[in-house]
Amino acid sequence: MSYYLQNQLSYQHPCILNTPQQHLSIVVVIPCFNETHLIKSLESLYNCTLPKGLVEVITVFNCSVADDEKIKQANLTMLNEALVWLKNNPKKGIDFYFIEANNLPVKDAGVGLARKIGMDEAVVRFEQLNKDGIIACFDADSTCAANYLVELEKHFEQHPKSPACSIYFEHPLQGNEFSKANYKAIEAYELHLRVYKNALQFCGFPYAFHTIGSSMAVKSKAYQKQGGMNKRKAGEDFYFLQKMMALGNFTELNSTAIFPSPRVSDRVPFGTGRAMQNYLTNEQHAYTTYALQSFLDLKQLVEQLDYLYHNSELDLPLSVLEYLKTISFEENLLKIRQNSTSLIHFKQLFFNWFNAFKVLKFVHFARDFYYPDKNVFEVAYELLQQLNKLNCNKDCLLTLFRNLDKKD
Repeated sequence: MSYYLQNQLSYQHPCILNTPQQHLSIVVVIPCFNETHLIKSLESLYNCTLPKGLVEVITVFNCSVADDEKIKQANLTMLNEALVWLKNNPKKGIDFYFIEANNLPVKDAGVGLARKIGMDEAVVRFEQLNKDGIIACFDADSTCAANYLVELEKHFEQHPKSPACSIYFEHPLQGNEFSKANYKAIEAYELHLRVYKNALQFCGFPYAFHTIGSSMAVKSKAYQKQGGMNKRKAGEDFYFLQKMMALGNFTELNSTAIFPSPRVSDRVPFGTGRAMQNYLTNEQHAYTTYALQSFLDLKQLVEQLDYLYHNSELDLPLSVLEYLKTISFEENLLKIRQNSTSLIHFKQLFFNWFNAFKVLKFVHFARDFYYPDKNVFEVAYELLQQLNKLNCNKDCLLTLFRNLDKKD
């Protein structure tokens, strides 16, 4: 038994008593809390072209001991529907399993723990086979392109050193399931996500990747090495992928697509659902994002790293200088420099310390004290000017940014 399985589980494993088949290569994990569209997500995976290896899909029905009985009943109803669906839809090459974790501690219960339970179960199954398999995260209201599983397997074959990857996603922008206002809001929110990622890339920040919970995958050994999934009730995907990026060789899978739901939700304090709620309840429908000047200021810090390898004097914008004071920059820079064996090593250590979390904190600091949020379409336009990619109008900004991300 691996060190991880001996020391870092948070639930009683194994949950699945069936012995995994020898050719198992991918386990897809879906947290399910008070959901009504799970079957649609399962069917999306069921209809995928199957890869060479076998696939398992593990759905983790979860809630806390303190959750309302209506939620527990909704989970049970959804589980029974899923079992009926599974009985009527057997398919060779892909197996579906369901874990009931409906009495979790209030302190820990949430999407982070639910993902962890499923991902830890995947580790248990791969360790039984002595395999470094692929663990993919999905959501109970997401769907995927038909080539999702094939491309996932192929991606890690083509990138054997990659510990994990972010997977290309697109929110639906039209349809009958949601209101026009909802689709307009999700367009603005997705543009915000893509502007942020591309602005970081423009700065020269090495960890400029999307961190969407339904659109990520990791190898089992890397998952264990970095301590597995966290138990955060929100933002679990951001913090988890940050640990994976620190290993190096993090990749993007852009030859397939995940389609997350644009629904409104207030179950967590941030993320897609909460952003949608904020956008839709704003009377002016002011779709905002971080001002581009924050990233232009940050870019100056990144561009001075060669100089900082030997020097400590800072010639930076006030927003950056004031933020660096809050994170003991000079003290940490000295430690990083003392532990560096080369300029390349210095930069690696620097970005392991000045990571995606500190960058996000800087952007919030700059917003609060220097550069207020601006209209997301205006910022997208400004960034495209900086990238020399300005060849469309406001109506096609998201399409252009989607294409930029596909090409990375």
